[in-house]
Amino acid sequence: MKFIDKIRMYFETQAFGVCSVIGEKLGIASSRIRLWFIYISFLTLGSPVIIYMILAFWLNIKKYIYNAKRNPLRYL
Repeated sequence: MKFIDKIRMYFETQAFGVCSVIGEKLGIASSRIRLWFIYISFLTLGSPVIIYMILAFWLNIKKYIYNAKRNPLRYL
C-alpha cells in the first residue's frame, strides 16, 4: 500500500466523518464532497471550516446520545 493511501485511510477512519455522512445521505462519493469542501474553503477564505466543526460536534453528540439509549448498563 502506498504512503498516500495510508494517509488517506487514516483520515477517512480517524477524522470526524462529516463528509462521508453527507455523502451517504445524498448518495455522492465522499471524495467529491471533500474536494468541493476544499474548493469552497479556498474561495471563501476558510469560513466553511466553522460549519464543518459544527457538523462534527453534532454528529458526535448524536452518536453519544444514541449509544446511551442502547446501553443496558446505564440503568444499573
